[in-house]
Amino acid sequence: MILKDIWLDVKAVQERDPAARSALEVLLLYQGVHAMIWHRFAHWFYRHHMLFIARLVSQIARFFTLIEIHPGAQMGHGILIDHGCGVVIGETAIVGDNCTIYQGVTLGGVGLNKGKRHPTLGKNVTVGAGAKILGAFEVGDNCRIAANAVLLKPLENDTTAVGIPARPVKVAGVPVEKKPAVTMEHYCKMEERIKELEEELARLKAGLEADQ
Repeated sequence: MILKDIWLDVKAVQERDPAARSALEVLLLYQGVHAMIWHRFAHWFYRHHMLFIARLVSQIARFFTLIEIHPGAQMGHGILIDHGCGVVIGETAIVGDNCTIYQGVTLGGVGLNKGKRHPTLGKNVTVGAGAKILGAFEVGDNCRIAANAVLLKPLENDTTAVGIPARPVKVAGVPVEKKPAVTMEHYCKMEERIKELEEELARLKAGLEADQ
């Protein structure tokens, strides 16, 4: 099973990285693939409650690849960690099939409590370089998180998110409508309206005093 997973990772890189020329090159020279290979074995030890060995394997992988994947993280098939330097994936993170993760990405937690505290990525998710996804929430299938974005909330399927904090800008390829910005013209109109209301109130008050 582990060998099958490794082969799927190799094929994913070969299919999605234009620079990859052969499966042998990918297997021997791509540190993202190396990190995934080490993780497959570390995760096996983790699932069989050999936690010290699992963590030792993951730390060796971190030393050689500069990619840190906690042995408890659940990684799907066909994952491409492109370049990979500085990637950190936490213990309770779940990464779906055919995801693409670029360098400097963090799938991290925001609390100290035990239990689920890292994000869950659906299938075919792309996470741009330097992006941070922090918290125990779900990112839907086919989502795209822009480089250097900081995502703190769930995303629905087929959503593109950018910014700090990240917000959706497209859903299924359709731009999300922005709320109109408040300009000086809006403030001037509000001020005029307030003056009109004050004048109307003064007239009503004067009318009531005359009747008395």
